[in-house]
Amino acid sequence: MSQSKISVSKIESFSTVDGPGIRTTIFLNGCNLRCKFCHNPETWFKNKNNYTTEELFDRIIRNKPYFNKNGGVTFSGGEPLLQSNNLIELTERLKKEGIHITLDTAGIGKYNEKFLKLADLIILDIKHITKDGYKEITQTDNYDNFIEFTKKINSLNKKLWIRQVIVPNVNDNKEYIKDLATFLKSTIKNIEKVEFLPFHTLGFEKYKDLKIKNPYIAKKAMDEKVCNNLYKLFIEEYKKEL
Repeated sequence: MSQSKISVSKIESFSTVDGPGIRTTIFLNGCNLRCKFCHNPETWFKNKNNYTTEELFDRIIRNKPYFNKNGGVTFSGGEPLLQSNNLIELTERLKKEGIHITLDTAGIGKYNEKFLKLADLIILDIKHITKDGYKEITQTDNYDNFIEFTKKINSLNKKLWIRQVIVPNVNDNKEYIKDLATFLKSTIKNIEKVEFLPFHTLGFEKYKDLKIKNPYIAKKAMDEKVCNNLYKLFIEEYKKEL
């Protein structure tokens, strides 16, 4: 195996929230979005390349006995697509070991399509469904790139989980939820699961430590009961015919 270098923020060995089963989640550094609700601002910047492919493989393979039939590895971030070239060799080796690969992505940035094809499951983070809303949330003009990514994963027939962060006074309203259901039905194929993630304030201290301005510093955490009710509305709308 070559000694390609990969910039890693942290590794969680027994995650149960980043895909099916028990997983090793690799949080990669580097992101070209600046989402106002981000709780991992430490992953925005691509710091030193602190792992080789061999080191990461050895770290992951130790956990293989715990993966069972449906567990595996999740590449998250940051935005893992930005390091796709350096992840291909590692991913190919993991696949040879029969390890399930999940890619947790916003679908933004240049990427090597070979890496995308190696993924068994894609967790796609929805920032906003309109161009203006996307720019407001992410503070970038990447909406068109996001739409192009959805077309690519449709063409590859990739299995998908969808994640949507629900933020107070931003998208916690019936109109947005109904529009989200319509958008997903008309735009993205092969959706197996949709998750609503209530906005929380657990990452606020990170902004202070990193001396980064927190645009949502005045916001309170999303009420989980309200979020659950919005999810029920979403399911009702999603089941309706277009």
